[in-house]
Amino acid sequence: MDGGAGEEGKQERHLVLAHKLFLLSHPAVDDLSKVALRAEVLAAVKSDDMAPLFESLVAAGVLEPDAALLAEMRGRIDEEIRKLNEKIADAEENLGESEVREAHLAKSLYFIRVGEKEKALEQLKVTEGKTVAVGQKMDLVFHTLQIGFFYMDFDLISKSIDKAKNLFEEGGDWERKNRLKVYEGLYCMATRNFKKAASLFLDSTSTFTTYELFPYDTFVFYTVLTSVITLDRVSLKQKVVDAPEILAVIGKVPHLSEFLNSLYNCQYKSFFVAFSGLTEQIKLDRYLQPHFRYYMREVRTVVYSQFLESYKSVTMEAMAAAFGVTVDFIDQELSRFIAAGKLHCKIDKVAGVLETNRPDERNAFYQATIKQGDFLLNRIQKLSRVIDL
Repeated sequence: MDGGAGEEGKQERHLVLAHKLFLLSHPAVDDLSKVALRAEVLAAVKSDDMAPLFESLVAAGVLEPDAALLAEMRGRIDEEIRKLNEKIADAEENLGESEVREAHLAKSLYFIRVGEKEKALEQLKVTEGKTVAVGQKMDLVFHTLQIGFFYMDFDLISKSIDKAKNLFEEGGDWERKNRLKVYEGLYCMATRNFKKAASLFLDSTSTFTTYELFPYDTFVFYTVLTSVITLDRVSLKQKVVDAPEILAVIGKVPHLSEFLNSLYNCQYKSFFVAFSGLTEQIKLDRYLQPHFRYYMREVRTVVYSQFLESYKSVTMEAMAAAFGVTVDFIDQELSRFIAAGKLHCKIDKVAGVLETNRPDERNAFYQATIKQGDFLLNRIQKLSRVIDL
């Protein structure tokens, strides 16, 4: 694993490998592509001597067994660990504290490289014990976070983010703080907290340097997707549609510009075309794929709500024409969303009309206050009975 921030535009190679492994297990990827992917995965495993990963991939039937290759990799790992231990012993006997730390760090990075997760985490803890500077401690946390994202270990990621925030209370520079926002945003997105993810990503559009996680155009892809379902129209216009950093690269991601702009400009027919073009990308993304169905529902809720907001009542035909779909499709779609309480309208099937019954916020607040008042009075009465006794 590369140390620190990675070169500009250079994704951390283990995360590239993780994405290939995800595609290998994906049913939507054709067999021909999987043959090429398998060769690339084997080459990556060989180049970094990733013996533990090789064994688990063989056990899962992804790679062919090869005892000679495994023995060769194990031999090289043992030899390298011996050399690293000698360097640590030498540094402890003859050199200063910073050299001891560097020797321990080299061993941590080697464990990360060969995919020894537990040993790497253990060695990073040892290295942390030898580290004084907050910035260097933060870099160790970033290494841990990268391990977490490789294995999709959300518990490890969550604990590491909390640890990083505690470190920042002791100090720490803005560059690392900004990098942490992107790591946390990715964690939030991968755990379906799209609102927080959008907020963290939008904070980082002008300060993005985390090329080790993903390229900038992927970052914009995530930012637009999370913003569309969590921001209101005014914020979306201000922070996303007109944002120069996003405008500069949005064209590089197929269908993304049409997806965002047609939603904002209420061009629903072209929105559906762009959206169907994006679904493939969402499905083939290892962080978004588990939330694919949820995301599809949320986007459709946003777009149907936006359309219905302009009307007191509208015919099903007019809505179907606006979206470029059949009346039956709209009928089925809206029935599901209305039943789930996602849309505030009712369908008059006989007249073929949709009537909106938007909840009045003041009324809802009034009802809630009365309900809470009743609840409080009941509690007081119960309490007074107890006191009287």
